[in-house]
Amino acid sequence: MNSRLSCVAWATGLLNPHQCGSLAGLSASDAVTTLTHAVKTLPMAGRKVSILFLDIKGGFDNVNPSTLCAMLRSKGVNPYLVSWAKSFLSGRTCRLLYQGSPKVFTPVSVGTPQGSPVSPLLFVVYISRLQCEIPQGLSLSYVDNFSLTVSSASYRHNIQILHKLYARLKARGAKLGIGFSVPKTELIHWHTNRERDPISNALVHLDGSAFLPKVEVRWLGYWFTPSVSTTPHFVKRLAKAQAAFLAVKRLSPPRDRPPSFPLPQTGLLPPLPHPQLWRRRLLTHRPHDEKALCILAKSPEMDNQLLHEHPHRHPGHRGLPPTSRASSCVQMSLGLP
Repeated sequence: MNSRLSCVAWATGLLNPHQCGSLAGLSASDAVTTLTHAVKTLPMAGRKVSILFLDIKGGFDNVNPSTLCAMLRSKGVNPYLVSWAKSFLSGRTCRLLYQGSPKVFTPVSVGTPQGSPVSPLLFVVYISRLQCEIPQGLSLSYVDNFSLTVSSASYRHNIQILHKLYARLKARGAKLGIGFSVPKTELIHWHTNRERDPISNALVHLDGSAFLPKVEVRWLGYWFTPSVSTTPHFVKRLAKAQAAFLAVKRLSPPRDRPPSFPLPQTGLLPPLPHPQLWRRRLLTHRPHDEKALCILAKSPEMDNQLLHEHPHRHPGHRGLPPTSRASSCVQMSLGLP
């Protein structure tokens, strides 16, 4: 049903070409690439570029089934699909779960159910009317994240354009029962390295709140800077990767001593094969490794056989680790192919 609705939405014009997310073939990387391309091409005509990042407040919880079905009918969608969408969004109940909460369900008249692959698609269709054409600019969205890109001869003029665009979006959202989370709003003025003018500090006022331009903005997991440089993004991603590597490395004990606790090793090492396979590999590839033989001899399945076949190498029980740690010690010590 999700694939069928997606094809119908594209064919009937329910979706805007500048929408990404929850749609096949349009991911976050596509939205970031499109925005980066616009930011790099608009200044070529000597224009100043500014972007306002907005976030819809409680988007999925504000979808009105009646309004959505009216949108589907207006585009000529097959009546059975309209009836299916209405049935999918209607007649639902919910209740809060906490200690001592009453087991009473409350009817829910708005919103899309979480966990269904159809819910994001219906939400994207529902907010498609928020998109607007921007001369010498770009209106781009990824699910509930919006970006308004404007360009003009000065940053002050960009602020005036952004004020008008926000008022227009706010009016359209009010008709759909949707609002924007003003505290999550971010502003950035693009400034290429070829521009000699200082970076503008022109701020934008939205609903009584003032927002200064930032030197770094994280949108859809990507870090943007006024200079349109990719270095800050990859520096931050590399730092996270190194931190994750060090965290995993701390769980792994040094090779010269057995682990002090076996639990992390269980998640880091593959399952231990059958003891007979370990014995065969050990005697073939490492016949003189006394330490490995000591660890392997502790296995109950092999104790008698190893003593019978190699009595001069059997160490008894001198200084062996506990049986619960034998598997980890074998894997850390042998390194067999």
